[in-house]
This record gives sequence, structure tokens and C-alpha cells, in this order.
Amino acid sequence: MGHEDEDDVARAAALLARAGRVTVLTGAGVSTDSGIPDFRGPQGVWTRNPAAERLSSIQAYVEDPEVRREAWRQRAVHPIWDARPGAAHAALVDLERSGRLAALLTQNIDELHQAAGSSPDLVVELHGTMHHTQCLSCGVRAPMGEALERVAAGEDDPPCPHCGGILKSATISFGQNLDAGVIRRAQQAAVDADVLLAVGTSLGVHPAAGVVDLAAAAGAAVIIVNGEPTPYDDVATVVLRGGVGEILPRLVEGL
Repeated sequence: MGHEDEDDVARAAALLARAGRVTVLTGAGVSTDSGIPDFRGPQGVWTRNPAAERLSSIQAYVEDPEVRREAWRQRAVHPIWDARPGAAHAALVDLERSGRLAALLTQNIDELHQAAGSSPDLVVELHGTMHHTQCLSCGVRAPMGEALERVAAGEDDPPCPHCGGILKSATISFGQNLDAGVIRRAQQAAVDADVLLAVGTSLGVHPAAGVVDLAAAAGAAVIIVNGEPTPYDDVATVVLRGGVGEILPRLVEGL
């Protein structure tokens, strides 16, 4: 990093140090160091295999049993089950311990923030979690492990044990609405923030990206830490380009 970058890191760290309420928004870039590939990056799941995006369509999932069978095959071997939190997750725990964290909004479905020690009360899972299943008919939730045990035992498309409906991970697929209460909570946290820190997200998906606009409009400073440019870089007070696992610990070390 050059002198300019050092100055930017110092500016961002100073903004955090002065802040009373920091709202954080995290995306896939926070978990790539943990071995979970992102979707839209250079080595992303959908970048390398555009057909894989169909597995994330709710319509295809409901209508096509083969899509469901393939989804279950992929869930069983997903890198999420062996993933451990990384330096970026740990840095956000440090931010919380400094007393400044108002909310941790995440687009990730891996629960690595909670595994790292972030308070579950502060984590808002915008896109749900892969650690549970949800029935598309009766809505009942259960640990993902129960369904994966059935898959391992030979069921290639395990139905809901309660009503026989279609089971899916408790995540938001394309074509599925986000939970209205979750969105309201995220929007409120954005409006209430002194600083909005967006980390490892391409800011290409709404309503997650919309919280940046909300925070900026409400007068918050916006810090963006990401490997690639985002559509919101011109809204940001400071943009830090690079590995979030290297940059984030430097932003919070003085808190």
C-alpha cells in the first residue's frame, strides 16, 4: 500500500474511533479467506459456471426435481461445513467489543460472524442462513444437519417431515422476497448510524445495497472496503481497495 492508502486507512480508522454507532454491512468477500467462494468475483461460482445461477432460482427449485436433487448434492459437500472464521470476522468482533457496533447486517448465509463471537442479537441475516432448512409449504425450520443425514442415507430430495412439502435451505433465493421485518431492521440501523462500514460486498444486490444510500442520506460517513470497485464508491467518504482480511484488522486495532 502506498502513502495515499496509508492516509486512507488512517482516515477510516479515525472515523470509526469517533463514531458512537457503527452499522456494518458484510458480503461474500468477508468469507472468501475462510474458503467459501463468492458469486460474482473473478473466481465466483456464477462467474465460472453461469448455469449454477439456476440453482438459486426459487421457480426452478420448486418446478424441477432435478434442480432440487443437484442443490442437495451441492449442499452436502459445501465448503461452509468446514469453514472457520477469518481475520475479517475477528476484527468485527473487536469492533463490537469497543462498544460501537449498532448492527451487523450480512448478506452471508454461513453464520461465520456468530462463530467468530459476534453477538447473535446484533447480526441481521439479510439473505437467511444455510444452517437451517425451511419448508416452502408449512414454513417449519429445522437444523440443516437433519436433512443432510437423510440425504446421506439415500433420500435425494428429502420432503418436509411434517407436511411433505418441499424443503430448502433457509436462505433467500432469486425470486423470493426478503423478510419484511429484517429489511425494516436493516434500514433503521442504516439511518441511525454515524458510520456505515461496507465490507466485502459488491453492492450490486438490493435491498442490501440500498442501506448505503439510506445511511449517506441520513448524514453517515460511508467506508467501503472491497477487492473490486462498487457502484457506491462515489458516495463513500473513504474507499479502501484490497483484501478485507488485511485491511479490516488495521481499521479496528486502535479501538
